[in-house]
Amino acid sequence: MSEPEKSNTTHFGYRSVGEDEKAGLVRDVFSSVASKYDLMNDLMSMGVHRLWKADLIGKLNPRPGMKLLDVGGGTGDIAFRFLEAGGSCVTVYDINPEMLEVGRNRAIDKGHLSGINFMEGDAEKLPFDDGSFDAYTIAFCIRNVTHIEAALAEARRVLKPGGHFLCLEFSHVAMAGLDKIYDVYSFSVLPRLGQLVAGDRDSYEYLAQSIRRFPEQKKFAQMIEEAGFDVVTFENLSGGIAAIHSGWRT
Repeated sequence: MSEPEKSNTTHFGYRSVGEDEKAGLVRDVFSSVASKYDLMNDLMSMGVHRLWKADLIGKLNPRPGMKLLDVGGGTGDIAFRFLEAGGSCVTVYDINPEMLEVGRNRAIDKGHLSGINFMEGDAEKLPFDDGSFDAYTIAFCIRNVTHIEAALAEARRVLKPGGHFLCLEFSHVAMAGLDKIYDVYSFSVLPRLGQLVAGDRDSYEYLAQSIRRFPEQKKFAQMIEEAGFDVVTFENLSGGIAAIHSGWRT
């Protein structure tokens, strides 16, 4: 008797979709909001995302000669901070061409004409040799990939021995009482804001749902360890609304 056929499905927010569908659906979400993405980040977090990113860069500790791969960073926010803090070379890698176009335009506006490269592609299939980078960052992106384990394995592969993995992601609220307030904000205020500013309610409903589907902090730290990283730690930000996970390639 043949084995039953496995169901190759995954989640897209609260929906179940085929694994081969998710990347395209995520691409559509960010195509829709690309032009308003950075403005919406400021409005959604009341500017606090800037402090979170500053914390990420502080942990990264950019220095001359450091080569960074920033995955899912299409609009360039992490890349620009890295260069301005003393890093030498950054590759911005994103699945969405519209987000990358925003990033290229911002780079020109900011005068970052060298030391930065924008590439389109999938976080689960990096087109780089083993041990190519000193550091790997991924901010507000990994919850959108189809197979998180595959993205983590690729992150480790392209890092040099001694390379640093850093992930900034929305997480699970750890402060008593804040969770209820955050739920109201996420599922009522955020979609309305998306409709008013970006003209897209559905994408921001998906973003709120995708945050809830993402593994909680300790579980995600375990996944990073299982991918082969060492000295894995995490730090909650703003009561757990976001968290920075860190790991090292040894």
